[in-house]
Amino acid sequence: MQPTRVILYHNQSTSARLRFLRFSYNSVCAFESLPKLAELMDDGDTPMLAVHPAAIIIEVEERLGLATGDLQAEGEYRAIVDVAGGPVNILLARFTSIDPPFELAKNSQATFIDLTEARDLPQVELQLLRKVYELVIGD
Repeated sequence: MQPTRVILYHNQSTSARLRFLRFSYNSVCAFESLPKLAELMDDGDTPMLAVHPAAIIIEVEERLGLATGDLQAEGEYRAIVDVAGGPVNILLARFTSIDPPFELAKNSQATFIDLTEARDLPQVELQLLRKVYELVIGD
């Protein structure tokens, strides 16, 4: 199975405010940042995903201490990042709660950030977040 990272986000239903969970290691990728030389592969160059999101999302919920169903996989999101060891699948999951789980973020040594607060992330992560924004908010 190919390595996988998950981007976690919350979309406020009343205001459409989009926030991403940023971990203490300066990445929006759970649970490990991408290597410095990672590059986003073009959609036409990406092989089929070799991972089913449900199993990964359950694992993320368990690692964060969430209940089953607190995260929902966004099946339309598809990204693969090329790294020295081979491709890495990037999945997307949405927190299903009405408000962002700020206490969970604090306990996970993470914070919720807006897209404008992501400027100092690695370029590949900014590209991944742009794809999320286009999917969730629209072009």
